[in-house]
Amino acid sequence: MKLSRLALAIAVLPGFALAAEPYTAEPLVITSGRQTEPLRQVTAATTLFTRKDIERLQVRSVAELLERVPGSSLVQSGGRGSQTGLFLRGTSPAQTLVLVDGQRIGSASSGTPSLEFLAIDQIERVEVTRGPRSSLYGSDAIGGVVQIFTRKGEPGLNPRLRIAAGSHNTFERSLGLSGGDDVTTFNLGASLDDTRGIDRTRDNLGGDADRDAFRKRAVSFSLGHQFNDSLEAGLNVLDQRGQAEYDDANAFASGRPSDDFLLSSTSGYIQARFNDIWTSRLSLGHSEDKRDTSDPTNPFGNFTFNTYRDSATWQNTLQLTEQHQLLADLDWYEDKLHSTTAFNETERWNQAAFIQHRYQGEWFGTELGLRHDKNEQFGRENSWNAALRVPVGTLDEVLLSYGEGFRAPTFNDLYFPDFCSSFGCFANANPDLKPERSKTYELQWRHRLANDGSFDVSLYRTDIRDMITLDENFIPQNVATARINGLEASWNQTLFGWHSRLSVGLIDPRDRDSGHTLQRRAKRTFSLDLDREFGSFSAGLGWQLVSQRFDDAANTIEVPGYGVLGVRAGWQMTSELRWEAKVDNLLDRDFFSTTYARAEGRYGYREEGRSALLSLSWTPQL
Repeated sequence: MKLSRLALAIAVLPGFALAAEPYTAEPLVITSGRQTEPLRQVTAATTLFTRKDIERLQVRSVAELLERVPGSSLVQSGGRGSQTGLFLRGTSPAQTLVLVDGQRIGSASSGTPSLEFLAIDQIERVEVTRGPRSSLYGSDAIGGVVQIFTRKGEPGLNPRLRIAAGSHNTFERSLGLSGGDDVTTFNLGASLDDTRGIDRTRDNLGGDADRDAFRKRAVSFSLGHQFNDSLEAGLNVLDQRGQAEYDDANAFASGRPSDDFLLSSTSGYIQARFNDIWTSRLSLGHSEDKRDTSDPTNPFGNFTFNTYRDSATWQNTLQLTEQHQLLADLDWYEDKLHSTTAFNETERWNQAAFIQHRYQGEWFGTELGLRHDKNEQFGRENSWNAALRVPVGTLDEVLLSYGEGFRAPTFNDLYFPDFCSSFGCFANANPDLKPERSKTYELQWRHRLANDGSFDVSLYRTDIRDMITLDENFIPQNVATARINGLEASWNQTLFGWHSRLSVGLIDPRDRDSGHTLQRRAKRTFSLDLDREFGSFSAGLGWQLVSQRFDDAANTIEVPGYGVLGVRAGWQMTSELRWEAKVDNLLDRDFFSTTYARAEGRYGYREEGRSALLSLSWTPQL
């Protein structure tokens, strides 16, 4: 069945669901409005994964979660630890902002975040806001915002231990301790994952004919303290480091090229409620993205790119009346790049202020916001957003919204040094680049179902101008324009004891100058998860479908579509011990999501075939 027909079938499912009732326990989210609020009150389309979801789905990476988001597709260059790009709503990986506890983690040189290095055992929840949010967050938030929250403490004393073993000599170990009381909470966790991996390339030439191992160790720490009813503070730390092997472009190399990486984030805040109207929050943060590439057999394959980012935010929430709210914020961050490559500039700062007004009445609600950014390199940029919410009865609502986004050029785009040889010098950067800019128009319909279920549909159009592409001399220029039309649908409900989660994305991402489909974007995506508990046992399956895509701008290199089925099971052996097992790619499909070139031809990076993982979790009750 074609995905377009499947989406139509999904659209009528609510009509056959059980009798609908209002939500009884609405989950809270932060990312959409940059403040804590119930999920059904946010104006932007938002997907939430809690710690309970992570454990139920038995996912072992952030990428496994994100492929379940409507309108998203992932591109990986071969197995665990390989470079991973998120294409959200047809935008590029550099056009989606990724935060950890409010702190940016993207590389200043490439502009992309290292999603492949995030440790899932240290994560409490993941929020994905789809659609532009530059009016709140500034640069990079064209396709949306992904925010990852580290694990937090709860009252009491709660130790945990998990060990797992699986295919490809994969071993996982994690332990943690959380606790506290009504005033102070803490969490401390550590994990170590390693795998022998798979051979990512298919040509089997020279040094490529080997497995590419991956090793990652991570620690996290959080501390929260409530001084009194009006004053609180907190600290969050997440640190991941390790080594990822890969295959060299020189197929006859004999060494083992690898990336030594470090991805860390530290953030702290103090929040005060001065009166019934005014709440103020001051946040400070620091993040690092380090990648040291070592290739023993290639003198040009050894380099370092290290991004250091410091930030400060002062946010004020004014609840003027029961219906009117004002959000005002001052933002600052500074990027510093340390590299073996001699960039022409290695630092730049960004200052910003935004204000947003919300009104919620009986018959409708509105949102209107403006952010002004001042950047040391590209100057000033304004970003607007507006939304209108109209309830239809007690179970439905319609939202109309408009949002602007922009993406600042990267250090590679602006400052990469010229390359000189015996043939002369060639430019690699363009310091006169302007930011990429976008405008998005969206219509949403949201329907509440029985058992706290939901059914949502979004129809949107995004226009992007001043897109940065390479000209005939391989110099970046603001010359491209794109239009992305999309339809998303998601269904989340428990029926007859089965917890069902389904998402569909249909997009048409076009280069408006050439008419070609934007490269690496899958036009159709589908994800379905079904889980059920049978007393102390549980069972579930996950099914992902991805349509074909093109791996080049000229649409001459086609990557075939694929479908992957996985199954999982669990046994609560005692109140403290739980066994879990899962098999990914049950049907052992041979697929790939991107390609690489050799003199002999073009090949697709390998992804893992059928693989299994068995784990034991111990959560002693003290």
